[in-house]
Amino acid sequence: MDAAGPSSKRAIMDREWERRLKDVRIREVDVNKLVMNYLVTEGYAETADKFRIESGTEPDVDLATVFERRAVLSAVESCYVKEATEKLNSLDPMIDFLKEFMRTTVLFPRLGPAQRLKLVSQVNAAILTSQYHEKEPKLPTLLKMLICIQNELDENAAFPLVCDLTTTEHADTEYPYHLSF
Repeated sequence: MDAAGPSSKRAIMDREWERRLKDVRIREVDVNKLVMNYLVTEGYAETADKFRIESGTEPDVDLATVFERRAVLSAVESCYVKEATEKLNSLDPMIDFLKEFMRTTVLFPRLGPAQRLKLVSQVNAAILTSQYHEKEPKLPTLLKMLICIQNELDENAAFPLVCDLTTTEHADTEYPYHLSF
């Protein structure tokens, strides 16, 4: 906030803000692509296949590779060390993460649920990288961009801040806080 205070900000009232939001058009095909990207990146192969059939949205990868990746991740989640190692090796023996994974398999059964989930996430990211696919889904990145833009806009204008991304509910106060991840 500058020295002049909040009064130097351009005020955008709730009604105007709502009108502007209603004027923004987001194509269904773009939303479907974001959903498909999320399902594929996170390894939800069956759901992605059903979504493909229902929406007509084709994934940017062969779903067979998602099923293979999911099989590796399931073996890791279940602590099936030998099966996970074999599946990971057959998927891509050149995965950089494979050597490190092999070293940590001794500790596998001792990992707690949180550590196991972290390992699953690391294995997923390594496989995605080896398949030239982004490691993170696009949707969380877009939400982070929304928050960043909202925080920048807040420096120059008073407007209804979105305080809950799941409902797009606005904050009751003029300057409640800056959203962040």
